[in-house]
Amino acid sequence: MIASLRRLMPDRFIMVLIATLAVATVTPATGTVLEGIGWASSAAIFTLFFLHGARLSPAAVAAGAKHWRLQLAILGFGYGAFPLAMAVARAGLGGWLAPEMLIGLVFLGVLPTTVQSSIAYASIARGNVAASVIASAASNLLSVVLTPLLFALIAGGAVGGVSLAAVGKVALLLLLPFALGQAVRGRVLPVVARHAKAAGMLDKLTIILAVYVAFAHAARDGLWARIGAEVLGGLALVVAIVLGAAFAGAWALGAMLKLNPEDRATLLFASSHKSLATGAPMAAILLPPAVAGAAILPLLLYHQLQLMLSAWIATWLAGQAAQTTIEQDGEHKIRRDGPP
Repeated sequence: MIASLRRLMPDRFIMVLIATLAVATVTPATGTVLEGIGWASSAAIFTLFFLHGARLSPAAVAAGAKHWRLQLAILGFGYGAFPLAMAVARAGLGGWLAPEMLIGLVFLGVLPTTVQSSIAYASIARGNVAASVIASAASNLLSVVLTPLLFALIAGGAVGGVSLAAVGKVALLLLLPFALGQAVRGRVLPVVARHAKAAGMLDKLTIILAVYVAFAHAARDGLWARIGAEVLGGLALVVAIVLGAAFAGAWALGAMLKLNPEDRATLLFASSHKSLATGAPMAAILLPPAVAGAAILPLLLYHQLQLMLSAWIATWLAGQAAQTTIEQDGEHKIRRDGPP
């Protein structure tokens, strides 16, 4: 009972982000201070994607190609069906939600899967962990190119389009450090492995800085005067529906493709999860400061809800897998020993 209730509690890091949001709203930095924090955020993003490049093994990517059918299904859902659904949602919800939040839904749709939680829940559900690792790596690698392109295609001129400056910033802060990380991987990886805890802290620091900068700009531009509790409640409901539809769609796709239970569990979590670790820094790069704060809100809500729902589903799938194993062992025993 206690374990079940804990799953309903907000993730500890989400609580830190809510506190960051509150501080940015109540005491937003301005002028040179905010500019300095922005530079620190950009430096953290550069370092983060350098480490992503150093961690990703080319051999692991090649091994993942063996599960090409599963990998294509994950990428097709995450970068095809999900963005298309958000484009439809944006058109259908026009006039119901603030324009910045509609842009946030589009942005949510074009983000990659999570690196940590999708793998962890696939493991709990007795899914194909190796394929999940490759899926998360491939999704985040492709996001450096696909996320800006898809966002520009779907969002169009709603936020002034994705400018050449934004594209250049993506190349400078995401592509360049990732390529450098790959180039010096052999030298850097042992150092990263020895300081894995510090590298994990950098992930969180990058998100915190990006969230603070986004909401400091948003508070300065009067975000909360335009968005009240009723609008936030409506957004939470929309995000919950989106999450439920994503899980249902990914599960149905696994059935349609006739995947085995292990691959189907991997498809479920890798397809439906969206990365806050990649999304928050990208929002700071792709979105204008006046829009970024509100646009991150759907991602913050989705991230927390996906963790809560995944905990329940992964536990249920693990129970189903255990029951199947027991039944199969019983059948094998009968075949070996004969009827009692």
